[in-house]
Amino acid sequence: MIRVLIAEDQAMIRGALAALLAGEPDIEVVAQVDRGDQVVPAALESCPDVALLDIEMPGGDGIMAAGALRQHLPSCRVLMLTVFGRPGYMRRALENGAMGFLLKDAPPDQLAVAVRSVAAGEKVFDPKLAVTALSEGVSPLTRREQDVLVLSSDGASIDDVAGRLHLSSGTVRNHLSIAIQKLNARNRIEAARIAEEKGWL
Repeated sequence: MIRVLIAEDQAMIRGALAALLAGEPDIEVVAQVDRGDQVVPAALESCPDVALLDIEMPGGDGIMAAGALRQHLPSCRVLMLTVFGRPGYMRRALENGAMGFLLKDAPPDQLAVAVRSVAAGEKVFDPKLAVTALSEGVSPLTRREQDVLVLSSDGASIDDVAGRLHLSSGTVRNHLSIAIQKLNARNRIEAARIAEEKGWL
């Protein structure tokens, strides 16, 4: 039997995933959680072969959870399941040890196939997304540029961002200016939107 942990914050979707997999003769759902910070404790307790992780969850995202699983339970293979077909998300998931990346709008029968493939040590990725991720390349933004964009995208002032990051206002302006140039954006809001759409934030 392939033992599966499901991490998904929406109860209806989590239940549907569990029901889909429960109908398979060789798959057993051994744990279900609704937060990113519950993934490792639940995995250590239930010892799954595959962790099916949503990306956007409270308590830490699925990509961070994938990295934590690789550290604490390397025998557990990770399959990301998301509505967000963002190339940057797929690249970051790979960097954190994920072996598969499946979109939630994929046909239902692909889920069990993907779980079996990942459990067998094979990589499973949406082909169109893989091509886009390769063509997009890695994020040109530094960690600090990403931080500044995230904080300023919701309308925070330069001074607010500077205070929260313990930087000078001039340094924040410089980081924003460089990020805007790198993304060929007109302003910081557009830069944040572009980076978000590519999965770089």
